[in-house]
Amino acid sequence: MKAILLKDFGDASQLIIGEHPAPVAEAGKLVIKVAATSVNRPDIIQRQGNYPPPKGDSEILGLEVAGVVESVGDGVTRFKVGDRVFALVGGGGYAEYALAYAEHTMPIPDALTFQQAACICETYITAYLNAIVLGQPQSHDTVLLHGGGGGVNTAAIQLIKSLYPQVTIIVTASTGKVERVAGLGAHHVIDYKTQSFADEVKAITNGKGVNVILDHLGGSYLANNMKSLAVAGRLVVIGIMGGPKSELNLALMMVKRQQIIGSVLRSRPVAEKAQIIADFEKTVMPLFADETIAPLISDVFPLEQAADAHRAMEQGSHFGKIVLDVHG
Repeated sequence: MKAILLKDFGDASQLIIGEHPAPVAEAGKLVIKVAATSVNRPDIIQRQGNYPPPKGDSEILGLEVAGVVESVGDGVTRFKVGDRVFALVGGGGYAEYALAYAEHTMPIPDALTFQQAACICETYITAYLNAIVLGQPQSHDTVLLHGGGGGVNTAAIQLIKSLYPQVTIIVTASTGKVERVAGLGAHHVIDYKTQSFADEVKAITNGKGVNVILDHLGGSYLANNMKSLAVAGRLVVIGIMGGPKSELNLALMMVKRQQIIGSVLRSRPVAEKAQIIADFEKTVMPLFADETIAPLISDVFPLEQAADAHRAMEQGSHFGKIVLDVHG
């Protein structure tokens, strides 16, 4: 099969189109003929040599796929050859065929295209797990989301707005994306290029702070995140783009009863991911099926132009997901 291969760790020029053995269905798994996949920030980190796939998963990049079931392994009863499906995978998405656990696979609602379905697993499940399951927003809470134009945050805005309509959403975004983030339903958008988000949060909340923060910057944002967090608030850290280390005033955190929660999705045990996906399918997928929400696609590249898609993500001009079209 055709696949995007990595010549060596490094910049986007290391991604090349080549030939790779096609996967074979195993017990409890199925092979998907991939119609579309998408580019996610972890793909770039893996390309750079800093995020290896879990043991046993494909070393080919790509964490989510949408397509048609090509073959099924022993014990798979929910899906049959020809079904339209999408799946969360530990690797292997940038290819014509991908292997997925049946428990990590869902049927594509009729309302969604393959390209839209390819945008759901990594970002919407990440947003659901971290902003909602771990963040635990309550009615009338205030939530702060960092990086408003990225896939996880645009997903989080949609999910919170749909599942918790009384929650106030504050988002940080770059200057050029402020209006588009507001258009998605954020109640307040802070331009992090020109404003201090900690000062703005203090003003917006009348000094109370926010109840939940979803953050992918890590170290560089920790101090201001803690300043922005309300008493008994929860900071969920899902990335360290701003560095892995920072100082923390433990005494103040204890007095304010704040929580810092670290979270990743990819390295969780198979059964744990299966339970998260089952919960997501029950709670969130009806919103896609009835078109209450729809995946936000920024750009579509053919598989052969995966390097250009990576460059587009690194430039940061995208708004929503970057999709790779595989079988067209």
